[in-house]
Amino acid sequence: MEVLVYLVPLALLLGLSGLAAFLWSLKSGQYDDLDGAAWRAIQDDDTLPPAPRRPDGKAPPR
Repeated sequence: MEVLVYLVPLALLLGLSGLAAFLWSLKSGQYDDLDGAAWRAIQDDDTLPPAPRRPDGKAPPR
């Protein structure tokens, strides 16, 4: 039973830190655009990104 002296404050501390993290994410705008990521995932992009260049300036073969 004496272990509850450690577990109850630890549980309260973890709960409060989770609540603080959630409130921080709300304040910083993490949930402002819920549909944008979903649409970007299914958006059809036919263009390839530019190939990275080697130090000698030539593009690597594809």
